[in-house]
Amino acid sequence: MHIPALETERLKIRPFTSHDLDAAHQLFVSVGWANPTDSLKEQFQLRQDYLEWSALNHLMLARLIQPPYGDRAVVWKENGRLVGIVGVVPAWGPFEQLPCFGGIPNGLNSPEIGLMWATDPAHQQRGIATEAAQALIHFLFQELRVRRLVALTGHDNLASQAVMRKLGMTLERNPYTEPSWFQVVGICENPAIVAR
Repeated sequence: MHIPALETERLKIRPFTSHDLDAAHQLFVSVGWANPTDSLKEQFQLRQDYLEWSALNHLMLARLIQPPYGDRAVVWKENGRLVGIVGVVPAWGPFEQLPCFGGIPNGLNSPEIGLMWATDPAHQQRGIATEAAQALIHFLFQELRVRRLVALTGHDNLASQAVMRKLGMTLERNPYTEPSWFQVVGICENPAIVAR
């Protein structure tokens, strides 16, 4: 079970390779994922480790017939320039606290299949995150027959919430203050389930 390279009108969504090291490092710095207390050498080493892990992760999960979790590079088709990241991630949280999952106070944690995305700030406001995530959603629903996908964000991340809406996700807000990182959840069901 794996996700091949996907293409849209403008983008290619593919696994990261060692050739992405410099561009991935710059992207992580620009989106604020680099630890500012780490030296540049430490940050660069972390990116190198991340890319090696990412490549092995894709191979090993496919061989073990496990869900194709992992991040993918989002590049312009015309020149191959890295402009973002999109991925399938294990989403862990007290989903049963959400009204659509029962609204149970102090809910227990459970896993869901999650989506993540990030776009280089220099390329934001061009629909890149939406376009890349939509291609991934289409593949996951059509080819891998995933039942449901979720995405998590904070109350103040209006840009991410806008992407969720463009993807057709229903936004649910955690009605409880805890946990503090579990605030807004976008949920989309496979159309095959909705059609039943």
